[in-house]
Amino acid sequence: MPPFSDNENQPNPIGDEDEGAPVLDLASRLTQDHHQSLKLWLRMLSCTVRIENEIRSRLRTSFGITLPRFDLMAQLERYPQGLRMGELSKRMMVTGGNITGITDQLEQEKLVVRVPDPKDGRAYSVKLTAAGRKAFATMAAVHEGWIAELLQDMSGADKSQLIDLLSQMKLHLNASDEK
Repeated sequence: MPPFSDNENQPNPIGDEDEGAPVLDLASRLTQDHHQSLKLWLRMLSCTVRIENEIRSRLRTSFGITLPRFDLMAQLERYPQGLRMGELSKRMMVTGGNITGITDQLEQEKLVVRVPDPKDGRAYSVKLTAAGRKAFATMAAVHEGWIAELLQDMSGADKSQLIDLLSQMKLHLNASDEK
């Protein structure tokens, strides 16, 4: 099934329609009476959730890792000197408790290590171990291929246009945050 299809092509879980009728995503269920911004938001959310669910499944099947663990490793890969737990929490937009749990799991697997923060001896930073860097490099290369595969039906020009449009949206959203 193409990644941007409106139909889920799954039986209706409610069971009040014809057997085998497709289940439409939320954006497809909107009518002309709904605000265009709502339609856009739901379409972006629908695409994001579908891609994220597929990546989540593939990471678990191929590497036995969860998406949050992969994401934490991705943050650490960008910062070889390590990041404090609070900074990881902010970057991943999750609670400190979630970061602690994910870090504990990765530390047990010897993929990350907690080290005293050189700027504040009372705090700790989290860093990828050599094994963590190697494992993440392998996963990241495969992950990039999956994303390319999932978006292969979009032309390069369409991807560029969408990137430009979303960049404009982000600028507008950031500007409204500053007001």
